[in-house]
Amino acid sequence: MFGTLKMHLGRFRHGVHPPEHKALTSHLPVRRLPFPDEIVLPVRQHAGKPARPIVKPGDRVERGDMVAAADGWVSVPIHASAAGTVTDVGLWPHQDGSYETAVRIAVDPNSAQAPRARLIPAWEGLAPKAIVEAVRHGGVVGLGGAAFPTHVKLSPPEDKPLDAIVINGCECEPYLTTDHRMMVDYPDRVHHGIRIMMRVLGVDRVLVGIEKNKPDAIERMRETAPKDLDVEILPLRVRYPQGAEKMLVEAVLAREVPSGGLPMDVGVIVQNVGSVASIAEIFETGLPLIERVVTVTGRGVKKPANLIVPVGTKIRDLLEACGGLTDDAREVVSGGPMMGAAIANFDAPVMKGTTGIVVLRDVDCEERTQMPCIRCGHCLDACPVFLNPQVLGKFAMNSRYDEMADDHHVWDCMLCGCCSYVCPSHIPLSQLFAASRTALRKSKATA
Repeated sequence: MFGTLKMHLGRFRHGVHPPEHKALTSHLPVRRLPFPDEIVLPVRQHAGKPARPIVKPGDRVERGDMVAAADGWVSVPIHASAAGTVTDVGLWPHQDGSYETAVRIAVDPNSAQAPRARLIPAWEGLAPKAIVEAVRHGGVVGLGGAAFPTHVKLSPPEDKPLDAIVINGCECEPYLTTDHRMMVDYPDRVHHGIRIMMRVLGVDRVLVGIEKNKPDAIERMRETAPKDLDVEILPLRVRYPQGAEKMLVEAVLAREVPSGGLPMDVGVIVQNVGSVASIAEIFETGLPLIERVVTVTGRGVKKPANLIVPVGTKIRDLLEACGGLTDDAREVVSGGPMMGAAIANFDAPVMKGTTGIVVLRDVDCEERTQMPCIRCGHCLDACPVFLNPQVLGKFAMNSRYDEMADDHHVWDCMLCGCCSYVCPSHIPLSQLFAASRTALRKSKATA
């Protein structure tokens, strides 16, 4: 249907090139964080419907035990990342500033933290649907930040034929090196996950896109690539937001995902390298997704690091394990500075989709006065999906939300922040669009 695979290597249009700031952690191998005294597991930490708690205070749980069940197809279970005793199931600070239902576990200081004996499925002998079901029960989600349930991605409709899998190793967000170190330190696991995905989806061609500022990752992935599979490692020019799946499909395959569509509409499935490695881990250890690699970085933290962190670790404990904050630390951001969000409460926990914690100093957080739009057009030149941020911004400021959706495609916005980054008037365009979409959702819910 889609003909011969065509590559044009990193030529998606528009975007920006912000300072990378990756040297703080790009050379640091992944190490394991010690278990904290308490784990807090929000039931809402993935796209789709939140999980449903199935434990109560006083219950003993072991590492890997399910504490919240999936509540629908677009939902995943939550598992205990440490052995201990459930102390509460109630409201707790969430990274987005709200309070959400969470399972609190007092970690047993005397436990060896060895998981229960589990049957590890031999995926080679399983039907594709059985492999997908194992991934679903393992609670695997996209680890690039969106946290979309992986089993849903691995179950495309029959009317969406695929001819390629694209593995996202771009990690174009400044500061973050989680995916970089995953490819350097665990390339065999990534390739194992690729092999499993190829079996599930019935696709025999895989393209791994890695930006050229990660030469060691490119080399390691090439060295360890299986000889019996058609896996190509493609160095891409450095450009933000190339890690967005629509941009990556355009950069690698010269295919444009239609407005409102998904990569599968043009015959492609895109998966982040961390998510691919998590798929492999299900069939290597039998453990569900209970920990992930997190980059703790920025010049506002004393000891930047790439850490394997139990999901549910409080950000406070994570920062303390990295030496604490410097005297001039100003702001702590979950994710990167382009698409991340400032954290108001350090008791909020690390979640499955937490890619990094970036600590900025006073000098990094220059306050700027917003001024009127001068119609310079820089935002139009930067927008990777060819929207008109200038017009959308005017509508947002005047609460004309329906026009933003009906006439100017605000739902196609990736909230990448390119428009805000280049705006000489310092208008927070991306934040305005995010607030407008929230208002649109609320209006539809009450209609």
